[in-house]
Amino acid sequence: MKVIGVTGMPGSGKGVVAGVARSLGFQVVRMGDVIREEAQRRNADVGKTAVKLRKEYGEFVVAEKSVEKIKQMKLSKKSSYSENSVNNSGLYMIEGIRSPYEVEIFRKNFKDFKVIAVHSTPQTRFKRLKKRMRFDDSVLESDFGKRDKRELKFGIGDVIATSNYMVVNEGPIGKLKGIIRSILQNEMRNES
Repeated sequence: MKVIGVTGMPGSGKGVVAGVARSLGFQVVRMGDVIREEAQRRNADVGKTAVKLRKEYGEFVVAEKSVEKIKQMKLSKKSSYSENSVNNSGLYMIEGIRSPYEVEIFRKNFKDFKVIAVHSTPQTRFKRLKKRMRFDDSVLESDFGKRDKRELKFGIGDVIATSNYMVVNEGPIGKLKGIIRSILQNEMRNES
């Protein structure tokens, strides 16, 4: 089993990385989905829910739920021998790592866990978020700044600084995809 994590500030390109991973046979677990699902259940703001979840259950909560999802996927793979099984490759990507606590949980659970950090300037990221228009994206610069500060409080800067790979995403999307494809294929070869 190969598990690789992706980190980066909002709008940096984590979703593009996950898309490349899917095309190579990775099953993707999005940590943000765990928070968005909980926010929806609570009928609350996503950002506030992210903070509350960690206060209520500890800094490890989102990572632990992500580990559970991967283990469930692996079990469903073992119990299904058809070509339509969830994931026959044993390759998993965790998108949206935000704190060193989360990296710690993943390293405890997955041998040779690696992290890819995607970096873009704040100006580039803000433009992307305005264009993307997901319901929790910031369309005002002041909200964008608040979201960045919240992410940094979680410790995302430390995760980026200590990642195994750092990819700058300021150019064409094809360039990012090529770099990520190369990194993932190298990691897949190392797993064999």
